[in-house]
Amino acid sequence: MRDKNKKNDYAGQEKTFWQHLEELRWNLIRSIIVVLLFSIIAFLNRKIIFDQIILAPKDSEFITYHLLCKLGEILSLKSLCINASSLKIINISLSGQFMTHVYVSIVIGLILAAPYIIWEIWRFIKPALKENEKKYSKSFVLITSSLFLTGILFSYFLIVPFTIRFLGTYHVSSFVQNTISLKSYINTVVSLTFAVGLVFELPVLVYFLTEVGMLTPSFMRKNRKYMFILILILAAIITPPDAFSQIMLSIPLVLLYEWSIHISKRVVIKKNKLQN
Repeated sequence: MRDKNKKNDYAGQEKTFWQHLEELRWNLIRSIIVVLLFSIIAFLNRKIIFDQIILAPKDSEFITYHLLCKLGEILSLKSLCINASSLKIINISLSGQFMTHVYVSIVIGLILAAPYIIWEIWRFIKPALKENEKKYSKSFVLITSSLFLTGILFSYFLIVPFTIRFLGTYHVSSFVQNTISLKSYINTVVSLTFAVGLVFELPVLVYFLTEVGMLTPSFMRKNRKYMFILILILAAIITPPDAFSQIMLSIPLVLLYEWSIHISKRVVIKKNKLQN
């Protein structure tokens, strides 16, 4: 009888495992379908995606340059009025433009589907949460999506233009002219936008690390100066060797770190209340 009961228990556990696996599979399928739908929409709107979005930061008419120039006039700082010459971009591969079109469409699909993907992740882990944890995690999708999309927009309008301007106009000699390949340009834009978008998820990472006991607000306060150095190093890695771009990225990261300390503190207070 005991052996039968054990077998039934193991069978029940195995069934539960496969149920979770099946649920995860459908979470992935739904997420992929949404990504594909947004990717198809992006693919069909080629001129808008490339002419008005992806390739826009390379031109001197980009909105960031105009706003900086106006700000320079108000503050009487002519140095803010950047003379951004348009870059010449070429394609050197027979299938290069088509493959770039497909690649960019998938990237746009991932970015637009990010809130839904995050919601699917939360939907999958929600049953494993306790009632009090569900209460505090209701804003998870909104906050995580907002941070990621804010990082994407911040990078696109501030980091990407200055990176393109710096790298595209840098010369080791007047005898060497810059003619940028389409692949190089796209890879730079995509890597920068995604890197900054992921870095902006710092508060979410701190929340989970504090929740599992790997991080405390006191530790974050104590090591604040070291973290600021790491932020500067991270900003230097993500951005080109341009001090202005590094400072622009470092400022929001420092603010996010300070906010993360507050989040960690709230998590600790919540855990202490539950224990008492």
